[in-house]
Amino acid sequence: MIKEGPLDKILYSTKKLIPKPVFEFFQPAYHKTLAYGGAMRYGFPSRKLKIIGVTGTKGKSTAVYMITRILERAGKKVAAIGSLGFKIHDNEWPNTLKMTMPGRFRLQKFLSQALKSGCEYAVLEVTSEGIKQMRHLGIQFDTAVFLNIHREHLENHGTFENYLAAKQELFKYCGRTHIINADNQYASEFIQLPARKLVTFGLKEGHIHPESYQSFSDHSEFKILDEDAHLKLGGAFNISNAVAAIAVGSVYSIPIADSIKALESIETVPGRVEFIQRTPFAIIVDYAHTPDSLRAVYEAVKPLPPNRLIVVLGAAGGGRDKWKRHEFGEIADQLADEIILTDEDPYEEDPMKIIEEVKAGVTRGEDVDIILNRKEAIARAIAMARAGDTVIITGKGSEISMAIAGNKKIPWSDKEIVKGILS
Repeated sequence: MIKEGPLDKILYSTKKLIPKPVFEFFQPAYHKTLAYGGAMRYGFPSRKLKIIGVTGTKGKSTAVYMITRILERAGKKVAAIGSLGFKIHDNEWPNTLKMTMPGRFRLQKFLSQALKSGCEYAVLEVTSEGIKQMRHLGIQFDTAVFLNIHREHLENHGTFENYLAAKQELFKYCGRTHIINADNQYASEFIQLPARKLVTFGLKEGHIHPESYQSFSDHSEFKILDEDAHLKLGGAFNISNAVAAIAVGSVYSIPIADSIKALESIETVPGRVEFIQRTPFAIIVDYAHTPDSLRAVYEAVKPLPPNRLIVVLGAAGGGRDKWKRHEFGEIADQLADEIILTDEDPYEEDPMKIIEEVKAGVTRGEDVDIILNRKEAIARAIAMARAGDTVIITGKGSEISMAIAGNKKIPWSDKEIVKGILS
């Protein structure tokens, strides 16, 4: 199992002691040395694997999950890594790192273990933070997949242009196969980067796109290259993720019909519009942590009147993208019938201050519940729900810990909290 150990705590403490200008000066050399050092330590395992890197502001976890299922149905042994957890063939375990893309030595160790287990493919979520810290160096990518890009991580990268440039680095580094979402407004920024093979996809544009599609709160349908698909996953965004996965399958000579069968077998993606209960009222947990994602998921699951959408939300702390908190409040104010604001991952920030910044985007006055204790907030939402309503709890999805002050992580699962309340 790959998890946080004593070395992480030592590094965290040491970094706090080093003056920031000094650390920033040596940072590039530090990251590059670790990246290639890790690859050398484990014998460059990626050279004997087909590595598929998936990047985007949203949808990475779902796309990785779908691609993995398609490859497995085709009889391939697959490893996968990301925020949903770690997988080496039939062995799976949770990601407890609060880090979608692990550090260099962990990542190379994982690929080495995958290779030793007989895996042929490894599907990786590749984050802009991971690229900024050069965790991708020393990995020989066979395919790079671009899903989308939206405003996010601006306080980390400084500007959107820097964030976009970080995403592009994966495609500059991987010159073999590029799979690009042609629907995204920044698609041309990626399409122009040289590759041996380019495949575009989308809902409306691209080499691979559906002739027609329909999405509902709990399922979706589309037709692509004369094949009908019926997914148990709702939302147009999941159709887009599915088409991306089909595009990856096509690169590896997997027939469209086989890819669709693999996608149709997926009951749910953990923590991604995951229905914990459907009747008498729906309860959903979802990872939505950007304004675009929050709006998309609210619109996808919002019931028809007179039934109500009851939302439980907060915002991650630690100085992370404070700009979006006000927008979270605005989106909830526009689409939700009942709003409950609560704690999420405060890190070193005052959680009540974070909640107040989200509330600043709500214009409905005092008709908003503020319950700092997340378990109590979830219980309140379930208690007020009536038949036909939808309760959606966003921000943490399938995560199994909450990050609090002092670099501490406490066990947490929205899904298990809901199950406990229902029982």
